Amino acid sequence: MARSVQTLDRLPTVDPDSGDLTVVIETPRGSRNKYKYDPERGVIRLGATLGEGLAFPHDFGFFPSTRGEDGDPLDVLLFLDSAVPPGCVATARLIGVLEVEQKEKRKPWKRNDRFFAVATPAHEHQRLKHLDDLRPHLLPEIEWFFTHYAGLNGKELRVVRRSGPARARKLLEAGVKAFKAGK
Repeated sequence: MARSVQTLDRLPTVDPDSGDLTVVIETPRGSRNKYKYDPERGVIRLGATLGEGLAFPHDFGFFPSTRGEDGDPLDVLLFLDSAVPPGCVATARLIGVLEVEQKEKRKPWKRNDRFFAVATPAHEHQRLKHLDDLRPHLLPEIEWFFTHYAGLNGKELRVVRRSGPARARKLLEAGVKAFKAGK
């Protein structure tokens, strides 16, 4: 029996086998290259190269079958024991969200939240249940990274607030609804 092929951006948001969230990795931890999934071609493309001294602090990707205010799938920073390659699909649980607004030049501000999740097979990070469980100074470091990364791309980014897993889940559900409404 033939199976239909799904593109990475249209995988189920919730993994049917584990019940955990599905995350697609675009950019591995430690990378100075920013990769972006191209749904029309089903490939991961090189999107940008970060300056020296700037690298992704953790694996970065998206939740499939979601849509944010910017029109893209919802972004997620994944805490995992070691980096995985672009295109890898992992399961995870939410620990919070960095609610942010972003704008380009004269365009209006748009929400472009950064979700935080822990890979479910991770051993080193299993104790993380909430943003408050992160080591001191990690959230300000991550905020600094995203602010500077946005600035290098001609965008402004401002943090609205930090929220825990309950709020993150509500925002994720809104992203799933937005995706279904725009199909």
